[in-house]
Amino acid sequence: MGIFVFIIGLCIGSFLNVCIYRIPKEESISFPPSHCTTCGYNLKAYDLVPILSYLFLRGKCRKCGEKISLRYPLIELLNGLIYLLIFIKFGISLNFIFYSLLSSLLIVISFIDLDSKYIYTSNTILGAVIGCIYILVGAYIGEVNIINNLLGGIIGYAIIYLIVIATNGMGQGDAEIAGICGLFLGIKGILVTLFISIILGGLVGIIILLFKLKDKKSEIAFGPYIAIAAVICIFYGHEILSLYLSFFY
Repeated sequence: MGIFVFIIGLCIGSFLNVCIYRIPKEESISFPPSHCTTCGYNLKAYDLVPILSYLFLRGKCRKCGEKISLRYPLIELLNGLIYLLIFIKFGISLNFIFYSLLSSLLIVISFIDLDSKYIYTSNTILGAVIGCIYILVGAYIGEVNIINNLLGGIIGYAIIYLIVIATNGMGQGDAEIAGICGLFLGIKGILVTLFISIILGGLVGIIILLFKLKDKKSEIAFGPYIAIAAVICIFYGHEILSLYLSFFY
């Protein structure tokens, strides 16, 4: 079953690549079919097998020989591994389905943010809708506390939005991502997520300054740090919170 879940994750990862490329260009994610962005060659089914097609073609377009970015198979692999790990932790369950959807959406949002420094409202609205469905279904079967998760969304959004107003160091899109994650993770989960994201952002910021990879005025996308922190929280949120509280009690 794990292998099947991994393969599904790879296939969905391939679709995520389409979303990441086309959404910023305001192109349809369903039409035209996948094609080489250099020569326009319409990819056949055997050109679209996740990871394997890239290896078989040696990272080049079958028609014109243009190099294919290594990022495509890496995103496929990343999504496949996340699906597999979520399955190992939760089995076939409500959390598996919706945490997998959340993770895929966060991958799309993060890579678009890295490329364009912009978070599209259409993506965050989709995340909010999926989050609300998760809360309603989870509450119906007794696995989710509606108040806890709704407050998680509100608190996540509010904290980052206040930082945006106070420092202008982030964008409203970052607040929207935090709000989405809060809907899935609840109050404790979003607090842990924001704690981890700030640490990650700070560490990367220090490395960037030390090695002068960017100047101080360069924009740094914070959305990916929230996304990474949310995925970490899905797997280790309770353990991280318990460890943190152990220093005080």
